[in-house]
Amino acid sequence: MNRMKTLLLLATLTALLLMVGQALGGRGGFMMALLFAGAMNFAAYWWSDKIVLRMYGAQEVDESQAPQLYALVRRLTERAQMPMPRVYIIPEETPNAFATGRNPEHAAVAVTQGIMRLLDHEEMAGVLGHELGHVQNRDTLIMTAAATLAGALSHLASMAMWSAMLGGGRSDEEEGGSPLGGILGIIIAPIAATLIQMAISRSREYLADERGAQLCGNALALASALRKIDAWSRQIPMHAGSPATAHMFIINPFSGGGLVRLFSTHPSTEERIARLEAMSQRGRAY
Repeated sequence: MNRMKTLLLLATLTALLLMVGQALGGRGGFMMALLFAGAMNFAAYWWSDKIVLRMYGAQEVDESQAPQLYALVRRLTERAQMPMPRVYIIPEETPNAFATGRNPEHAAVAVTQGIMRLLDHEEMAGVLGHELGHVQNRDTLIMTAAATLAGALSHLASMAMWSAMLGGGRSDEEEGGSPLGGILGIIIAPIAATLIQMAISRSREYLADERGAQLCGNALALASALRKIDAWSRQIPMHAGSPATAHMFIINPFSGGGLVRLFSTHPSTEERIARLEAMSQRGRAY
């Protein structure tokens, strides 16, 4: 269901870009915005691992430096039948973890010092399984595609707004549009695109949870880890980084409540735990 949801959301985002893009920017503006957003996100896709790891001061470790962590990652990658990723430790007390890299052959898994102290062996296996699930599901590629489509819409809306303010807008009679439709497109389209992009991110988190439970063989251990990370993250804030990287972590370290949840990159921790507990009861992971 979550894979189907991702496909439907991407299709919706694409259709929104095609419809609104033609209305706001015409053929020339549409192609310019798409190419610009594509170039920006291609660069992010290709070099995001180096940028993010440096942003958080992550230090690469080998088997001699972190034998238990390295051995656990190796066991899970062998079970997943994927290449061994590079392993990093982030000098932060906030318990969290993320995976990055453009494909399984160029992947990295990073964990904070805090999460290594907080979780037991089975819980850590669940977290690492979740992160390897992101790599195996190629979520970096999927989220780059979603960011490109959403970014193109935002660029189009910005172009249309400045064009209207400077009096350089297209003729409504020539294009068959209406001033009201243009205003609604400028305001609503970027918001709708962002909501869809965040919904895609949340669906990928559910898939990574499922894969993580399968790889570690214990859905309840991953549920316990999520509960601990969520509780401690509220008490120990993340010092480094930026909310722009929130989607990479297993729990959003920059989360908020209320209306902010609509724009959240992650589902609620309570819902994720409930799904993992239901998975355990169904006997899909023990």
